[in-house]
Amino acid sequence: MNESLGFLTRDGDGFTPLPLGIGKWSSDMINGPAISGILARAIENEHGAEGFVPARLTVDLFRPARAQRIDVVTRSVRNGNRIRLADAEVIQNGKVVARASVVFLRRSAQPPGELWTRPDAPQPPPLSVLEPLQAPSHPWIGSDDHPAGWSPSLGDHEGSSRKRLWQYQIPVVSGEEPSPFVRAAMVGETTSLVTNWGSAGIGFINADLTLALSRLPEGPEIGLEADNHISVDGISVGTTTMFDRRGPIGTCVVTALSNAERQLGFAN
Repeated sequence: MNESLGFLTRDGDGFTPLPLGIGKWSSDMINGPAISGILARAIENEHGAEGFVPARLTVDLFRPARAQRIDVVTRSVRNGNRIRLADAEVIQNGKVVARASVVFLRRSAQPPGELWTRPDAPQPPPLSVLEPLQAPSHPWIGSDDHPAGWSPSLGDHEGSSRKRLWQYQIPVVSGEEPSPFVRAAMVGETTSLVTNWGSAGIGFINADLTLALSRLPEGPEIGLEADNHISVDGISVGTTTMFDRRGPIGTCVVTALSNAERQLGFAN
């Protein structure tokens, strides 16, 4: 694996950001996928268990993580036979800048009966049109208004129609293949992009992420499709369905604050 490809690199017991780990809002901030990914990685590595699915991840992004060294600490909250809980914090210069919690649920048999589920499952880009993802940090974007549906250019999709994303996620730690759960955590953070992107670009910055999974993704590619965007007085809620080539696997929710003075546009 390319040792320079990743969001973060090891720095003793901690991590420092690589160029791909720097956010688009500021050149002095670590981006959200890097923080979500490193928190998910720490909790899974230290508290995951055979037979359990990391069914719910919540990440709170309440302070800017500067483009400097970070440390991650975890703790077990409960180790049950069917439910396990663990927390983690990202610490920078002695202050907590982000935190996460994960609920692990034990796999078991499905109960009997039929249940309602969303009938129109999201679909990834057809393999016949998908170009090789030579730059995994750049996702394919789809939108209802685009004639071809999907393209690798963000500028093609500047508009107010429903959006979706298909991503081959780069590692959170360079030289280390991310687990399916860590991949899902990093892709899930881009729910803010898929749901808060309109005709004038993106004017919201997300404050948190909640990822709920019924199963882990299969393969390195993961998709998101917008389900809803609701915003009033500069506060937004966005929801997406996460999927892989086999079908839907879970739901992502983000809340976000207006950041209109730093509006991000992609049309040009």
